[in-house]
Amino acid sequence: MSDTLPQDELHAQLLNLVPFAAHLGVTFAEAGPDRVESTLEWSPELCTAGGVLHGGAMMSLADTAGAVCAFLNLPPGATTSTVESKTNFLRAVRSGTARAVARPLHVGGSFVVVQTDVYDDEGRLVGQTTQTQAVLRGS
Repeated sequence: MSDTLPQDELHAQLLNLVPFAAHLGVTFAEAGPDRVESTLEWSPELCTAGGVLHGGAMMSLADTAGAVCAFLNLPPGATTSTVESKTNFLRAVRSGTARAVARPLHVGGSFVVVQTDVYDDEGRLVGQTTQTQAVLRGS
């Protein structure tokens, strides 16, 4: 990915790398090696009982933001794959937009560890995901 691309083009390329996230409706507000922000609009199709945004949808949002953050921290020619992910849900999202903010905790030669905080429209923390991404170098 190029840092010189216009942001909308960069965001479109990132979504092309993760078609599942695009299918869910994830969008990027910001994408750089130090911070990735993505959003997911609440919709009835993404809910569980009682109109609550499904945990799997929130985890997909967090995983996407975290994976993109890891990807943007890779050395040239490397790819990444999630090897561990842990999510704590703190409150329900019943409307509006879930916003994920991912930041690297560790960028190393073998692993990238990312923390992603998920917020509701009121800025309340609704979930937190920590994931470890393997750095996969070409053979």
